[in-house]
Amino acid sequence: MNALLKEFKLSAFALPAGILTLIGLMIVPTPALLLDLFFVLNIALSVAILMTAMNAEKPLDFSSFPSVLLFATLLRLSLNVASTRVVLVNGHQGGAAAGHVIEAFGAFLVGGNFAVGLFVFAILMIINMVVVTKGAGRVSEVSARFTLDALPGKQMAIDADLAAGLLTADEAKARRREVATEADFYGSMDGASKFVKGDAIAALLILGVNIIAGFAIGMISHGLSAGDAAQKYVTLAVGDALVAQVPSLLLSIAAAVIVTRVTDARDLAGQIGGQLGNPSTWLPVAVILGAIGLIPAMPQTIFLPAAGFTLWLWRKLRVRAARPAPAAQAPPPPDPGRIELEDVSDHTLVTVELGYGLVHLIDDRRGSPLIARLTDVRKQLSQAFGFVVPQFRVRDSLEIGPNDYRILLGGVPLGGGDLRADQTLAIDAGDVTGPTRLKGTPTTDPSFGCPALWIDPAQRDLAIAEGYLTVDASTVVATQLNQLLGERPQALFGPDELKAILEGVKERAAGLVEAVTPAPLSLAALTRLFRALLEDGLPIGHPLPILSALAQAVLQTQDHDRMVELVRADLGTAMVARICPPGARLPVLTLDAQLENAIVQGLTDPSTGQPVIEPDLANSIGEHIAALIAARGPGAAQMALIVQPRARRALAALLRQRAPSCLVMSIAELPPAQAIEVVAVIGAPQAAPHFEPEREFA
Repeated sequence: MNALLKEFKLSAFALPAGILTLIGLMIVPTPALLLDLFFVLNIALSVAILMTAMNAEKPLDFSSFPSVLLFATLLRLSLNVASTRVVLVNGHQGGAAAGHVIEAFGAFLVGGNFAVGLFVFAILMIINMVVVTKGAGRVSEVSARFTLDALPGKQMAIDADLAAGLLTADEAKARRREVATEADFYGSMDGASKFVKGDAIAALLILGVNIIAGFAIGMISHGLSAGDAAQKYVTLAVGDALVAQVPSLLLSIAAAVIVTRVTDARDLAGQIGGQLGNPSTWLPVAVILGAIGLIPAMPQTIFLPAAGFTLWLWRKLRVRAARPAPAAQAPPPPDPGRIELEDVSDHTLVTVELGYGLVHLIDDRRGSPLIARLTDVRKQLSQAFGFVVPQFRVRDSLEIGPNDYRILLGGVPLGGGDLRADQTLAIDAGDVTGPTRLKGTPTTDPSFGCPALWIDPAQRDLAIAEGYLTVDASTVVATQLNQLLGERPQALFGPDELKAILEGVKERAAGLVEAVTPAPLSLAALTRLFRALLEDGLPIGHPLPILSALAQAVLQTQDHDRMVELVRADLGTAMVARICPPGARLPVLTLDAQLENAIVQGLTDPSTGQPVIEPDLANSIGEHIAALIAARGPGAAQMALIVQPRARRALAALLRQRAPSCLVMSIAELPPAQAIEVVAVIGAPQAAPHFEPEREFA
């Protein structure tokens, strides 16, 4: 029994119990004492809602307000029904018969004069319906319209920031949730404002019913005169209407406060006080009040003291504004004997180290040109790879020369070079003919190995005129970083990047993700498979077809290599489309049947089971394919080498170093409807007649 009780939470029953209580108030006769308690609770609840609305820093901090407004309105209407029953049944006995709260509002607040009460109630109704409720409803309608219109733009901005690496996947998810909540909130407020308006109309109708029914019951059922019936029933009806109208007005003000709020780090009181606390605001007020007070017909005893108080307030605010801001407390001096984890561990994957002579390239006072270039590189790589590349780290290092830089991936140096930070690098990319008039320091472009000169920036126009490609020092680092990382997308991809992709897919195709992970493939296994696709040069910017192909592949096997081949076979059309326009013939290279069989049936790697190509043979195949690509010229269509499935991985690894522009595909990956043009057969006698007989396949 105790275990069963622990599973039930009291908070889960609070709302249903409250709804049943409201229904009970409407149906079951309520004693006057209990009615008084509910009236006090209604007033306290309305004040609490108003205070919460005023103390919220932004409207979404009180996102439950539309629902709270609904339940508060239902409570007030239930009390109206219950009080109507009590007034009509026991009104002939006097004011106390309907409860002390109604008696107090009907007698004390309006002096027992029901006519005055009617006018006061009418004025409150006008204030509530015409001023507060109508204005809040209009603001809610406009806010909802503009919020919904701006929703697509906000979503696109979040996606752009996520793609640029300015947001993590969790931050983007939280931003999307906040934007959706904001749209839902203002849409709900547009409808919830009608509750307040309907409640005010209902109060007016209930007052009319109480007055008419009270007259009829008092004179017919209890034999009262018209004056006595008016004195007893109408007074109680007005008191009942005022008891309900005061909380209604408070809720209307709360609704108006919520919809007119502007997001700020302060509550409403702090926001208004901070903006009205400008000294220049109050000096004109003091002067105008003083000028009005000097007019003979005006009451000087009121205007002149008010002008004096406003002048005193202006002086106090001026003194406070001139007071210097408190100095920030200086941080405690660092403990020289303490070593932090950040001092000995680098948690970033890609690091760019600069010599102390190049530190000004990341100086904020000079615009941080290197940081801007590296950010552009990160955006380009993210768009090319299809996932958000982890952030780069730039730091100074005393281990390298003052003008040197070094690029590290996972702590392992990939490349680097020497920079002249205040000079321009003029690169001879093959367009320079004849002797040059440039004067500079000879060097080599670290990205492509072209001859280059470090020249003075004043010679830049001359260098361009002679055919040189000119770049600044920051661009040199960014270009080499882009080249080195562009060859290693799989090294930048990890479980966190895959998790971000899966979370994005879940929003549109949750079932597809559940069909793949966490069963039958774990996050680690799925990461390994995606890294294999990236290593083969396949971007993963469109994960839906990849996951769809993978969902089919896991039904046949869970072997990693086999799954990669099955996924690539399903993506064959996409791979061909990257290098061949629709309707065009795909330029194809093939291997001679004997050569291909020799590779497939030759040596194998015992750890992977993949074929191993003998070094001399690998060098011959690579040189032959590279020569064929060079002979076609730089503007020719990209070619594909079509081989048996078992030989694909070995040949892809071979050509990745010697002929990276050649796409290696297995015959199973080539779309059946794709038209091809066989350019050459590698290893056939007619393809290489100059080789020796035993090497004619090369």
